[in-house]
Amino acid sequence: AIYNYDARGEEELSLQIGDTVHILEKYEDWFRGYRLRRKSKKGIFPACYIHLKEATVEGSGQKETVIPTELPLVQEVTTTLREWAAIWRDLYVTQGDKREMFNSVRDMMYDLIEWRSQILSGTLPQDELTELKQRVTSKMDYGNKYLDLDLVVRDKDGNILDPELTSTISLFRAHEAASKQIEDRIQEEKSQKQNIDLSRQAKFASTPAFALFVTLKNVVCKIGEDAEVLMSLYDPVESKFISENYLVKWSSSGLAKDIDQLHNLRAVFTDLGSEDLKREKISFVCQIVRVGRMELRDNNTRKLTSGLRRPFGVAVMDVTDIITGKMDDEDKQHFIPFQPVSCFLDFLNGILKSSSLCFSSLTPPGLWVTLKLLPGDIHQIRKDFPHLVDRSTAVARKMGFPEIIMPGDVRNDIYVTLVQGDFDKGNKTRHKNVEMIMSVYDEDGKKLENVIFPGAGDEGISEYKSVIYYQVKQPRWFETIKVAIPIEDVNRSHLRFTFRHRSSQDSKDKSEKIFALSFVKLMRYDGTTLRDGEHDLIVYKAEAKKLEELSLYLNLPATKLELEEKGYSSTGKSIQNLTNCTISKDSFQISTLVCSTKLTQNVDLLGLLKWRSNTSLLQQNLRQLMKVEGGEVVKFLQDTLDALFNIMMENSDSDTFDTLVFDALVFIIGLIADRKFQHFNPVLETYIRKHFSATLAYMKLTKVLKNYVDNAEKLTEQLLKAMKALEYIFKFIVRSRVLFNQLYENNGEADFMESLRSLFTSFNDMMNSNSENTGMVKGAALKYIPTIVNDVKLVFDPKELSKLFTEFILKVPPGRLVKQKLDCLIDIVHSDLFTHHDCREILLPLMTDQLKFHLEKEEELQACCQLLSDILEVLYRKDVGPTQWHVQIITEKLLRTVNQTVIKMGRDLPHVLYVASSFLLLF
Repeated sequence: AIYNYDARGEEELSLQIGDTVHILEKYEDWFRGYRLRRKSKKGIFPACYIHLKEATVEGSGQKETVIPTELPLVQEVTTTLREWAAIWRDLYVTQGDKREMFNSVRDMMYDLIEWRSQILSGTLPQDELTELKQRVTSKMDYGNKYLDLDLVVRDKDGNILDPELTSTISLFRAHEAASKQIEDRIQEEKSQKQNIDLSRQAKFASTPAFALFVTLKNVVCKIGEDAEVLMSLYDPVESKFISENYLVKWSSSGLAKDIDQLHNLRAVFTDLGSEDLKREKISFVCQIVRVGRMELRDNNTRKLTSGLRRPFGVAVMDVTDIITGKMDDEDKQHFIPFQPVSCFLDFLNGILKSSSLCFSSLTPPGLWVTLKLLPGDIHQIRKDFPHLVDRSTAVARKMGFPEIIMPGDVRNDIYVTLVQGDFDKGNKTRHKNVEMIMSVYDEDGKKLENVIFPGAGDEGISEYKSVIYYQVKQPRWFETIKVAIPIEDVNRSHLRFTFRHRSSQDSKDKSEKIFALSFVKLMRYDGTTLRDGEHDLIVYKAEAKKLEELSLYLNLPATKLELEEKGYSSTGKSIQNLTNCTISKDSFQISTLVCSTKLTQNVDLLGLLKWRSNTSLLQQNLRQLMKVEGGEVVKFLQDTLDALFNIMMENSDSDTFDTLVFDALVFIIGLIADRKFQHFNPVLETYIRKHFSATLAYMKLTKVLKNYVDNAEKLTEQLLKAMKALEYIFKFIVRSRVLFNQLYENNGEADFMESLRSLFTSFNDMMNSNSENTGMVKGAALKYIPTIVNDVKLVFDPKELSKLFTEFILKVPPGRLVKQKLDCLIDIVHSDLFTHHDCREILLPLMTDQLKFHLEKEEELQACCQLLSDILEVLYRKDVGPTQWHVQIITEKLLRTVNQTVIKMGRDLPHVLYVASSFLLLF
């Protein structure tokens, strides 16, 4: 019913909005039927008061049930709304001091009604529908808790858990987790009154990568000439751009120059990460560069120079709330007004930080954009949001590395920022209109074509021309360009910067020649790339033709720092004598940032990556690797791992480097285990699965590890580090053995099995030793050995592995490491080993004996409860299922002990043991 209807006779049926009716008959504009809440009363009612819904009928007569054919979640929302409506009505009647509660329930109901309509519309993309469903279930659970109603327990996808298919312990734990989550949210909302979508913020905070999707709708600006629209992300606190430019070429007619881009001006600013969420402020900056005459006001009575790049305006929008996930409205179009400027840098350093924009007219020029934050890297975004991001969407990368660099993501970008210059006016009466031209040359004087990229969305060019500032002695460009050179050409290449005065009159302009030159090599003398940061380049002067001769300048110092290092005088007289080239008093500064997965600025890392060039330094290079800053190592993770295993494989007949390679591998795994680099776990997994190829590595890794375990008392520190890396060491061992088997058809199987048995024997001997120095190592062994089980069982008999593990646990010294031992058993219960029937026959008696022993001694009861409930929970699963033998061994050994513990400990016992105790009775 969509309206209230009051019956005017006995044959009619009264209705209230929201009543569900079952229609039995139809006659013209009337229906006959009954309300589902009162089936005995039948009557007629107007058809126009009813919204029809598809439904199915089960049963007949009094047992007849009408079930709407809607999504289960929609039905749940409907039921919830009806339940809340009754409470809301009561709150209205007895408002008193409950007005705040009345308003809260109203707001929650409005949200659910709106979201229910969106789900029913069927127009949402799958990713948005999934997100909306999570929001709906979260709101219902929160509201039920707020109104002190029954809590609905759900799985991770938001579906209600079926008590017939879910164990008592699983229900108990799910209920505990749900209660805690909702309580935390209620407490958080009490302390934070501002309207923040916490779930959305949490989602992006836990995402290692995300991107800002931007659609340029229109540029509203009468420029009168062609223009370049450059959009980028900027940090006003640190005064630096954090992304590449997205470049759109705009025509003088007021449309995109490329007609194919019309209504499809989209870009995605990728590689943003959790560190960017922490930025105090992020701005979306749009720069307009006019391409045409020197001055717009010049008339056409004389021939004027065209094609000059001149600063025109800047538009700025604060996007901090969008980047941090506090605001999300993809459909909202934002108008960002332009501010006319004469210098981009002055604007960014001044107005952006403090002042608001001022305009002389009521309708300022500007641009219209839509903005949306998308979770994931570019590959994930294209997969999850194909309706937004496709192959035609421009990709503007972050000027720096993302938090995760996946194997195969080869990048070799050098960002060059033209900072500023200082140029004497020479023989001019006024200061020059300096244009800087940047190009890339190799050592043979050949210009590299199409390697300079002014912005995403544009093709590569061979020459970049700077913006021209009219009669300015110290131009401050602050323009950033990307140089992408093939990796094999970098060591032979250099950047050349030439300077020319530009005249507004075409006839004079043609006579102007290059008056100065600067350059910088991309590779340093030690084989590392150009250092990140600012470089004060030397400005050389000579005849225009000579300045373009490579032999004139390439062997000269490029920077003022090099000038001092090479011992030339600051006047440059010695240089002039050698080359007829003088050092000018002019100055020119650039800033560079290298983002390369193939080029490093670290000498120690470079020594390892190029180890074949000088094998006599190999031991030193391996030791130095472990001193390299972690961020540099993970950037070159694949190349570094390849180098380590190549060293191992190419020295297979010798063990000279085995221990050093093993230690280096442990160092790298330890880096990735660190919270700072934990997002690189998938990178390491991908490397092992797809790129690792060392078929003999398993022999050497196993041998070094066994040596460390056998000498645990002497090599405690090294072994402790190795134990922390044990999971991935065994992933390498197992993958190496699998590859060996594929290549040599299981040759050497017996030797490999014996080496693993021998290794476990060494672990057992270590656990059984009385040494005081090995206490931490023993605890580490109990913690990390379960992590290797799932991998080892792929190449080792699971039943024998279970026996080895049982022996390992029994070697733990009595009365020591009880908590660690029980945690170790808990991890084994959750491993693939425990799902095998043959393995459970070996492991279950061990676990029940351990439980019985520690429960009777009242030791680590919380861990005992966890282990017992986990065992029962796994056995309850349909794919595992308890056999009669399981029932017998658990009830015989544990039922009496558990009940006695419950009676003895009473309220002091963890709640989960009460649940486990009652669940045991079901056996």
